[in-house]
Amino acid sequence: MRDLLTKAKSYLPLDKVGIIEEAYDFARMAHEGQKRLSGEPYVEHPINTALFLADLNLDATTLAAALLHDVIEDCDVSYEEIQQKFGPDVSRLVDGVTKLSKMDLMASEGVRQHGYEEGQAESLRKMLVAMAQDVRVVLIKLADRLHNMQTLKAHSPEKRIAIARETLDIYAPLAHRLGIWDTKWRLEDLAFSHLQPDKYLEISRLLAAEREERENYLDEVCQLLREELENAGISAEVTGRPKHIYSIFQKMEKYAQQGKEFGQIYDLFALRILVPEIQDCYSALGAIHGLLHPIPGEFDDYIANPKDNMYQSLHTAVMHQGNTPLEIQVRTYSMHQVSEYGVAAHWRYKEGETKDLHFEEKMSWLRQLIDWQREVTGAEEFLESVKMDLFQDQVYVYTPKGDVVELPAGATPIDFAYRIHTDLGHRCIGGKVNGKLMPLYSQLKNGDTVEVITSNVARGPSLDWLNTNLGYANTANAREKIRQWFRKQERSANIQRGKDLLAKELRRLSLKIDEEEVADLLQFESVAEMRASFGSGTVGISQVTTWLTAEQEEPTVEPAVAPILTWPSSGIEVLGVGDLLTRISQCCNPMPGDDIVGYITRSLGILVHRVDCQNIRNEDEKDMLAQVNWGKSQTLYPVRLHIEAWDRVGLLRDITTLVSQEKVNIASVLTTEHEDSSCSTFLTMYTTGMGQLSRLFSRLEGVEGVFSVVRSILDEESQVL
Repeated sequence: MRDLLTKAKSYLPLDKVGIIEEAYDFARMAHEGQKRLSGEPYVEHPINTALFLADLNLDATTLAAALLHDVIEDCDVSYEEIQQKFGPDVSRLVDGVTKLSKMDLMASEGVRQHGYEEGQAESLRKMLVAMAQDVRVVLIKLADRLHNMQTLKAHSPEKRIAIARETLDIYAPLAHRLGIWDTKWRLEDLAFSHLQPDKYLEISRLLAAEREERENYLDEVCQLLREELENAGISAEVTGRPKHIYSIFQKMEKYAQQGKEFGQIYDLFALRILVPEIQDCYSALGAIHGLLHPIPGEFDDYIANPKDNMYQSLHTAVMHQGNTPLEIQVRTYSMHQVSEYGVAAHWRYKEGETKDLHFEEKMSWLRQLIDWQREVTGAEEFLESVKMDLFQDQVYVYTPKGDVVELPAGATPIDFAYRIHTDLGHRCIGGKVNGKLMPLYSQLKNGDTVEVITSNVARGPSLDWLNTNLGYANTANAREKIRQWFRKQERSANIQRGKDLLAKELRRLSLKIDEEEVADLLQFESVAEMRASFGSGTVGISQVTTWLTAEQEEPTVEPAVAPILTWPSSGIEVLGVGDLLTRISQCCNPMPGDDIVGYITRSLGILVHRVDCQNIRNEDEKDMLAQVNWGKSQTLYPVRLHIEAWDRVGLLRDITTLVSQEKVNIASVLTTEHEDSSCSTFLTMYTTGMGQLSRLFSRLEGVEGVFSVVRSILDEESQVL
């Protein structure tokens, strides 16, 4: 407690410290005799929580509430008692944190009963509402989670993994969105140490082994920049900071995907330059680029285009000594304060200063996001939309008139259109990016100029835009406006539209499933209700694909009766059969989402077929069949597509280019011309499953001249090996 009071007195007037001392005395008495799992007195937890917030120079009300944040939940103390003793501000914050803590318990129960996504979706919904009412509630909750992560070893391994995963999925991104970088990095590193302890140790050793060499190089570069800025007449502070372990891990993963090697000491830190005024930032940037060669595409101006969390800075990357990349941030001292404290800067105590009158306006994005999320019913879709709108980085694009529009990274021309105006989105039929006509699913990048092409007829949006597998509309704003349009349509039209949509999805995936079965498994009361939900966009057709894949992962035989053996060569789980290899049959090319069966061969182990494959319908060979299941490992599966199109110059090029852009490997191509100027193209390729295949179908159907795309099964003469 001494450390907390010392820290508080360093920036708070003495008359403000009194409430902190009173709150500590109250908490100490309330928690008397209580111990944490780590063995320490329970009161140490609220003290450490408050200490984290004092490091952010937060006001006395927040520190007092942090000390009291567990007394209602864990002690025999009422809300009214807190309100009477400490006033409405402190009691409101304590009550808010208490509700979030109860929500954590309900979310954990939701995870046990309904799965991870259901529990976490509810957790995140409540967190957003609390944050909109008073962001200090979430600041206290973040500090509470930070100390809990530091003492996580006291829990069982299973609970450690669950808490660490939630921290990495929700709490760290939330700290990032609020601009509290130090808290974000600490949460990420702590969670990473429990989720992947071997990798954490490997990177820790890498940092320790090269510390002296890294520090010497850092000093050399900083001195070089100081001298250059001084010669240019710019007063600046130049420092280097080591990157955090989890961010280094992410860079290692990125390098591995790109086929690069990670091992350079230069990848382990970033440089920061602080200057007095905004114009000095641009002057410093010019001096840096005059000294060191800038890397194309690596410059971001967050001063002209601040992030929603109020972050401002210039970001650039340059080459040092010809081949060494350096990341550099340039900002003013005042910008640096915001970059360190994020939205917490609004609640920092500043003697003689009033609160930021524009803070409510700056946080308006959060309230708007909550309004959009109220319309999202599915847990999976809710989590995805929040990750897109709240946790993703932002991109800054331009209208044809030069106005700046801020969108989440991954946004498309459709998202852009709906951000400008609802009617513009409804009438959108195409988009130009930097003057070039681009597909509506193209993801926008910083600096793009976007022009929306519209129809003169108000035909409305397409339901395909809501299919998450296709990637047309990715922001919550756009998706909700599309849903609103379809909800206004007549029910009979929605029923017919939903029927056609489901039939189209099942037909192009070559799936033979009755509508009644789909309605039952998706828990609709009737087929009509299901059709109307698909037709209005209330339930995305992509959920059918998701369900099909998930259903195939469920064991159909009790493990006690038939143990599961997993073979990494094909990702297939074999039930009821001992030590045998599995292979995907080339006659029907099954993939995750298909109903499958195994055929036992003499020399090739088990060949996995689709259940409707012509080659396994021989009644005399039923004894050779074995039950098999799709495993959970990520494996590539061959699939053959039959494309019908009107022949033209460049058709095959357009088809193969599109498939390549979707990062799908083509194994073979066969094209046949017909007398009516049409042609048939058979593509054999490797995909990861139904989700990727559904997305590919939609892309191919958009190629000029293509009028049919279906999965193809080889002819009946194909024989089982």
